[in-house]
Amino acid sequence: MAQGLPSTASLVRFCQKLNRMKTLEESTRETSLQRHLTTLDLTLLGVGATVGLGLYVLTGTVVKEMAGPAVLVSFAVAGVASLLTALCYAELAACVPRRGSSYLFTYMFMGELWAFLIGWILILQCLTGGAAIARVWSSYLDAICSHHIRSFTVAHVGIWQVPLLAQYPDFLAAGIILLVSAFVSCGVRISSWLNHIFLAISLVVILFIIILGCVLARPHNWSAEEGGFAPFGFSGIMAGAATCFYAFMGFGAIAVSSEEARNPKRAVPRAIAISVALVVGTNILVSTVLTLMVPWHSLDPDWALTDVFYQRGYSWAGFIVVAGSICAMTTVLFRYIFFLLHIISAMATDGLFFQVFAHVHPRTQVPMVGILVFMVIMAFLALLLDLKTLVQFRCIGALLVYTFLVTSIIVLRFLKAPPSSSLDPASPVGTEQASAPEPGQLRPALRPYLGFLGGCRPGAAVAWALGVLLASAITLDCVLVFGDSALHLPLWGYTLLLLLSSVMFLLSLLVLGAHQQQRRQDAFQIPMVPLTPALSILLNIFLMLHLSSLAWLCFSIWLLIGLAVYFGYGIRHSKENQRERPGLTAPRGSLEETVQALQPLSQTPAQEPRHTGQPDNP
Repeated sequence: MAQGLPSTASLVRFCQKLNRMKTLEESTRETSLQRHLTTLDLTLLGVGATVGLGLYVLTGTVVKEMAGPAVLVSFAVAGVASLLTALCYAELAACVPRRGSSYLFTYMFMGELWAFLIGWILILQCLTGGAAIARVWSSYLDAICSHHIRSFTVAHVGIWQVPLLAQYPDFLAAGIILLVSAFVSCGVRISSWLNHIFLAISLVVILFIIILGCVLARPHNWSAEEGGFAPFGFSGIMAGAATCFYAFMGFGAIAVSSEEARNPKRAVPRAIAISVALVVGTNILVSTVLTLMVPWHSLDPDWALTDVFYQRGYSWAGFIVVAGSICAMTTVLFRYIFFLLHIISAMATDGLFFQVFAHVHPRTQVPMVGILVFMVIMAFLALLLDLKTLVQFRCIGALLVYTFLVTSIIVLRFLKAPPSSSLDPASPVGTEQASAPEPGQLRPALRPYLGFLGGCRPGAAVAWALGVLLASAITLDCVLVFGDSALHLPLWGYTLLLLLSSVMFLLSLLVLGAHQQQRRQDAFQIPMVPLTPALSILLNIFLMLHLSSLAWLCFSIWLLIGLAVYFGYGIRHSKENQRERPGLTAPRGSLEETVQALQPLSQTPAQEPRHTGQPDNP
């Protein structure tokens, strides 16, 4: 081999480092919780973490710049995508006997590099999400002051006309973030009862908006004279749906609480479905009355829910909406900050991020360096970036993370099952696995017809089919989104690519469905695999392609910075890398070993719950 080129063995070791799994000793200690949550409890948890978020932050922007009155269709499409993703998320959460985020799930099931990228994207999600909340909070406070704050800033700074940037710097939004960060640094947390009070106020205000909005509705505002129902067409509706996905990002709270449900196999999917239906219904109702009260093109996107009442002469109602919005956004901003600090601390503790961010203050138990650095970054983003840009960054990150997690479901289902000796002999799971063929193998009934797949080792055909599924999904979505516009394909070329990508997508689904899957009787599993996760992947990619190309460029730069951090620091300082050194315990080598270690833990008796006071997912 030529001098200077790495050997095959060194390349193999390098790839093994990128895919090493998180060991389970620390992850599974004292994590079995008492199963006491009912379907109603989980539903309220999901609604409380989600309702109002999209209404106050997105509705005005989506109506004014993307979909018009058809925003209600955008919310419906985003709700379907969220439902498919949340169900897949719930199955992943059920595989881990502890509370956790997508970062933990990825580290335990897919590998170190993927976990770092997921964590890095989650950091961006929290930064941009918190900045977006602060900007909306600022807009509603400015509305109370009759826009004197905005007028003063514009008079002294001027109007900016730069892509991605706001029209003027929002010093109030930056100040709000720094003020909340100061409270957090002192160890201040919003208590559970205060969260419930703020949630109740927000729900009452939303009900007030719907009722008064129905009274003040004017059907003429949907007429052709005002631009019609869908002034931006189908592409505008889909772009709005991609942005409206932001409104459904609180359902991870249900998934990570599945271990506390009395009957998770029934309660979790029911709670997720009911929560999605309630939030979708709420968003559709509010969007309907919003666009019926005044012409959609006359709305101020920064404070649309208050602006409609001011335009109709009900300033007192606008003040009530401002109060409800501030209550809703206060708890959401605190949730973003706490989750951001949790992710940073977890990555630093695992050695994937700089160790200084793992240090916490001995009295307040708060990572002071993390607050100082990342809250300044969040304030800087809120100061300069436009609300639409912040929301698009958040949506790109969320859709990518969820697409990866949905793909993980397919990988886990077709993994070789652990031997029955690792399970309780009386367990029905062990009995079923002892008699059934191994996951990843071709189904016995199909072997006479698909004999050419029978010669592959277990999992090989599945891996190829999954790769083809992802490639065909991306191709199919690109043809659907860009075939007529950016690609300028002739009709025959458009039709050919559409047919080829559709056929490959369906064939990969058939190949996956022809193989054995893992079946667990003790935890929730989504139905119709691989069809359900495949549809989720297809829809998520379709929505991602409708987001701004400039936002994608900036997001790619953020990922490149993350890769530089990982290969420059994380890969060498990782805890799993320390375990590989001589004299230390070798790390888990494969996903199969991780699942084998998790299976017996699901049979352990439940212990008393240990709560931290804050949700594990924003």
